[in-house]
Amino acid sequence: MFNVDDYIMYGMTGVCKVVDITNEKFINGEKRKYYVLNPIYNNDTIIKIPLDNNKIPIRKVISKGDMNSLINDIPNMEILWIDNERKRMAQFERMLKSGKCEELIKLIRNIKFSKKYARSIGKKIHESDMNIMKEAERLLTEEFAIILNIYPNEVNSYILSQIH
Repeated sequence: MFNVDDYIMYGMTGVCKVVDITNEKFINGEKRKYYVLNPIYNNDTIIKIPLDNNKIPIRKVISKGDMNSLINDIPNMEILWIDNERKRMAQFERMLKSGKCEELIKLIRNIKFSKKYARSIGKKIHESDMNIMKEAERLLTEEFAIILNIYPNEVNSYILSQIH
């Protein structure tokens, strides 16, 4: 259970702040508890989700220590490329929807590595791969920015300064 003022990752929405926990009463008299979320990078939106939501991944933002451990481990993360486009996209979609920082980093690394390789042999990477990478980067930089109390566009500089 989350508390008011907690920062959470909510599915593909990204970083949200829990601004309230309310009871909603339905026409049939049923009461249900809801989190009221404010997406940090989309302030004009309010989201209400049931506390017992099982459909969309929701988790607390990771700690600064866990973030730094992940960053330090980036150079050691395995790069696995799947040549079959359908299988690759299915795998990338699973990694993206997991919302887990480690999976997002692996996804980004895989695509960036393949992009460099494709360029070296005069080819282009698929637009679908680039789109999924951009979405993974958005989710990751939003979360890291909240942890570090910086702007999302400053996250890449921070990561590069931490990798030895």
